[in-house]
Amino acid sequence: MPELRFQQVDVFASTAHSGNPLAVVHGAERLSAEQMQTFARWTNLSETAFLLAPRDPGADYRVRIFTPAYELPFAGHPTLGSCFAWLAMGGRPRRDGTIVQECEVGLVNLRRDGSRVAFAAPPLRRSGPLPAENVATIERALGLGTGDIVAHQWADNGPNWQAVMLADAERVLALEPDMAALGGIKLGVVGAFPTGSECQFEVRAFAPPNIPEDPVTGSLNAGVARWLIGAGIAPDRYVAAQGTVIGRRGRVHVERDDEGAIWIGGDCVTRISGTASF
Repeated sequence: MPELRFQQVDVFASTAHSGNPLAVVHGAERLSAEQMQTFARWTNLSETAFLLAPRDPGADYRVRIFTPAYELPFAGHPTLGSCFAWLAMGGRPRRDGTIVQECEVGLVNLRRDGSRVAFAAPPLRRSGPLPAENVATIERALGLGTGDIVAHQWADNGPNWQAVMLADAERVLALEPDMAALGGIKLGVVGAFPTGSECQFEVRAFAPPNIPEDPVTGSLNAGVARWLIGAGIAPDRYVAAQGTVIGRRGRVHVERDDEGAIWIGGDCVTRISGTASF
């Protein structure tokens, strides 16, 4: 029975136990995909990450990401938490200032600034407005009237996110969605706070049936940032809040650099460390 190093990391955390927890298993080469899936189901977190030696010569490490039900090609908070955990266990990047993660969507660049780690948002697999029938389904599931959704867009960088914008953050926070009515739609909802607020946007993420509401979602925020900044709705640098309704205080730091890359960052803290038995 393998004993592997294990950490549980609080990702996008602004205060203790306020972000999105991630289970990280190191040295997972000896595990089968079935063992990984079984362990992820047991942890019952939104995602569990398994770190392996890279296959790509340009990568520093490889990660496989599992929800309790299936494997994901990419996800944001596991990308940040995996990088933080890899560095905390003595990982040394091949290039100064840049960490390169290999996952199922390819290579993802990351950078570290103290306790904050940021990843370069991957390209969208699908963009553009949502189909009218999807918008109608979302309106029904959120209890909205025609016209309450002021903008909508695909934000799909791997997990098939669809995103809608409401008039303001207050309306986003007031939502009580009918999860069953969403069907298979993985939905992000965003609304702006008044000028001068601590954060510029409130974000909520719904991915039923496995994750009714996600505490803080890096992949969604990456897709939304590409949409909002590209459309001139958001500035090149902003902070999004997420998890408020479910008692979290996630903070997602978004920045477009001079080369046009969009970085999604957050503070990470290890809350549990030890070994896991398989």
